[in-house]
Amino acid sequence: MSLREQLCEYGRRAVELGLVIGTSGNLSVREGDLVAVTPSGVALDRLTPEMCPVVDVEGYLVEGGLQPSSETPMHLAVYATTDAQAIVHTHSVFGTIVATTMTELPPVHYNALLLGGVVKVAEYATYGTPELAANVRAAMEGKKAALMANHGGVTVGATLEEAFEATRLLEWLCEVYVRGLSVGKPAILTNEQLNAVIERALNPPTFPRRL
Repeated sequence: MSLREQLCEYGRRAVELGLVIGTSGNLSVREGDLVAVTPSGVALDRLTPEMCPVVDVEGYLVEGGLQPSSETPMHLAVYATTDAQAIVHTHSVFGTIVATTMTELPPVHYNALLLGGVVKVAEYATYGTPELAANVRAAMEGKKAALMANHGGVTVGATLEEAFEATRLLEWLCEVYVRGLSVGKPAILTNEQLNAVIERALNPPTFPRRL
């Protein structure tokens, strides 16, 4: 599957799962110095491969008749400072709720470690601006996910599939936290508890075979 076909596939999945609405949200995938990105102003479930423009890492349009997503500067800023090969940005409901009320998403479940632990909320800036790109880049440092104040969420991965699964996990964690607040005060895992999970993962138990 080509990079542009991947954008179409995961764009459709983002819509089907309710992670975006209308023409919101954008995805990109990198190969060398080129980045295929979703176009501006097109709903993600209506994409065709030829609609998806290609830019270089400096932001120059290389191929395609449509303009790249307005959030392309943010994507390029993340690529410039991480080893990410794919990025997914959505306006999912629970992620946006947390992004409008919190400065970070605390680790309410040990699977938060898969995103780097605490998920930071990048300071608000107008979409598509260098300021937003810089804020997201700072919040993403050492992480696989960040939330964007009063905006949405962004995740990265070595592949578009990996970045998309990180988005699904981020939304699940946000939903657990938000729904937990309706019942009581969610318990937050301590660094000691999180380190114990890491140790367990690095040294899994072995089970003897019955002879």
